[in-house]
Amino acid sequence: MTQHASAQTHPWAVVFGGPSPEHEISILTGLQAERVLTAAGQKVVPIYWSPTGEWFRVPDATEAKDYLEGAPRDSQPLEVRLSGEPGLYRRKRLGAERIELDTALLCLHGGAGEGGGAAALFSFLGVPATGSTLFAGAVGMDKLAFGGLMASAGIPSLPREAVSTLREPGFAGPYIVKPRFGGSSIGIEIADDIEAARALAASSVHLRTGAVLEPYRPELVDLNISFRTHPKLEITELEKPLRGEGGSALYSYAEKYLAGGSGAEAGLTSAPREFPANVDASIHEAARDLAARVADVTRLTGVVRVDLLLDEAAGELFVNEVNSIPGAMSLYLWAPTQPAATVLIDALVEARDKRVVFPQAGFGGGAALRAAGGIAGKLGARMKLDRNDGVSCVSSTGSAS
Repeated sequence: MTQHASAQTHPWAVVFGGPSPEHEISILTGLQAERVLTAAGQKVVPIYWSPTGEWFRVPDATEAKDYLEGAPRDSQPLEVRLSGEPGLYRRKRLGAERIELDTALLCLHGGAGEGGGAAALFSFLGVPATGSTLFAGAVGMDKLAFGGLMASAGIPSLPREAVSTLREPGFAGPYIVKPRFGGSSIGIEIADDIEAARALAASSVHLRTGAVLEPYRPELVDLNISFRTHPKLEITELEKPLRGEGGSALYSYAEKYLAGGSGAEAGLTSAPREFPANVDASIHEAARDLAARVADVTRLTGVVRVDLLLDEAAGELFVNEVNSIPGAMSLYLWAPTQPAATVLIDALVEARDKRVVFPQAGFGGGAALRAAGGIAGKLGARMKLDRNDGVSCVSSTGSAS
């Protein structure tokens, strides 16, 4: 753990929930993170983002079952203010009081939370937050964009294309059909041909907002590895998730989050696995190299998990996906080398002390505005109002019709 943690002047915020199909997993990650930080003597404010967009300061040390009906009992509604004095405000009988926060640990999976929206929001609120920048998070959440980035960087990955009615795919089926913007194996299907894939994309609630195709290769084996970027780039050992007898053709949501027991024993931290994975040393070395290359080209920061696919017969390794806010913050992958509190606090310190700030002011000092002249002149057309229907039409030559 870095020495900067002692400089904490306000509580850390642990933010979880959010409008996403992965809402429940986010709650579990957030509650685990709260417990880890509190046990390490850290001051923590747990903040819950409901599926419908409301924000709450929830009581300390709540349990998963407390969220079955929404925000737990005795939760305090919060206001999000972006102007004036931005921040999260606790409502009071007379006015509202801003909650003073040091840095936010984002435990938001999927949706706007992981896809860069929460990063942008907390930037506007003036609160440093973990989980990479808006731009890096958005690329990580968009499977089509991420696949294109891997291809352009020369990082081995499977072919990936958008499900389209306008063009045929560049590779033959059968296919895996995935939500373009989803995670946690939610909404993934297998299709024999492109017509079946198109039908799934049109009918599934998880695929309607965008779907991608990959070749279905049942011989490939799932592997996971995590990296963190503070105080330096570090990479975990390689994990091989195990499926039970008669398991599904794909590594499913249930196998990820409901296997390994019941109650507190279920989920990623206790799901069946080989750790370290029982694969050749060359595969371990290749996986670490790929993780470092993904870190370099994506600019993702904090704690990140990279999902890989292995062709055991050919010895080929492919990057499949990246998780900029991984389930359980990948603490189970770091357990042999780093205490859980160290991983979380280092991520918070990185977000606070190495905050990425993009230019906010306009470039040019007003030169473009002064040179613009009148807006009507910029349009470059004499627009004549059509008295019959109230619509003015401008031709490509600039004359009104």
